[in-house]
Amino acid sequence: AEFSNLAHEKGILSMARSQDPNSANSQFFICFANAPHLDRNYTAFGKVIEGMEFVDNIKRGDGSSGSVSDPDKIISLRSAE
Repeated sequence: AEFSNLAHEKGILSMARSQDPNSANSQFFICFANAPHLDRNYTAFGKVIEGMEFVDNIKRGDGSSGSVSDPDKIISLRSAE
């Protein structure tokens, strides 16, 4: 696994994974709030720099899984290199 030194603060994009540190693949998450317990344990790779008000309106799940029965869908995404 390639863990980053980027702090998991509000707006950070990071790779989702299972208990196995080498299991990250195509799933990612956006931090809704600061999450220092994830620092150096997950691979942070980006940050929302505009439009955080839209992230704040994303549906959130209950419980530890964070599952949402009727999740929001990404309509448009722009990536910068």
